Amino acid sequence: MSVTSAAHCIVALFIASSATIVLSAGIQSVTCGSVLKLINPHYNVRLHSHDVKYGSGSAQQSITGVTQADDINSYWVLKGAFSKQCPRGVPVKCGFTVRLQHLSTHLFLHSHHFASPLSSNQEVSCFGDTAGGSDSGDNWVVECSSEYWRRDESVRLKHVDTGMYLQASPQTYGRPINGQREICAAGSKSPQNLWKTMEGVYMEPSKTL
Repeated sequence: MSVTSAAHCIVALFIASSATIVLSAGIQSVTCGSVLKLINPHYNVRLHSHDVKYGSGSAQQSITGVTQADDINSYWVLKGAFSKQCPRGVPVKCGFTVRLQHLSTHLFLHSHHFASPLSSNQEVSCFGDTAGGSDSGDNWVVECSSEYWRRDESVRLKHVDTGMYLQASPQTYGRPINGQREICAAGSKSPQNLWKTMEGVYMEPSKTL
């Protein structure tokens, strides 16, 4: 099976487990429960994770940026903030707090006060357990210019606990993840911390909203 076919299968399985979901290719708002990829246009890399741990810092599961558009490990499920619910199909407002759960490993996009391995910015990792364990370090505020997060606009993700922005760095890793770009968090706004939604399955907004 090709990587593309495997990616399609895992997304299909996710959908099949949620019988109430309605899909629409024309949805323009990013909605809770969507399965999506995020690209950093400055470096043309997609937010990515895999079962490879950092060799320093927290030793948690690493986050990188990859150029491949069809990599199965670049899918994320958009969820509400820690200890809060965001029903499937609810459009995400600018300023709303979200979590991103890695589809393949079920861990959450996370940050904390460790130095990132290459640039010595703030480390970004995947945290939790296969049962979906989470904490406030998984919370990110969506900063955008419209009322709602739109699929066609670039946004910033600001880490709630530390106030740092998710970004791609200029550095790339060697083995075992050769050529993948470092993902970290930094305190200043820049083109490096702009993100845009790409491939995915977007949940249809509720008609009652």
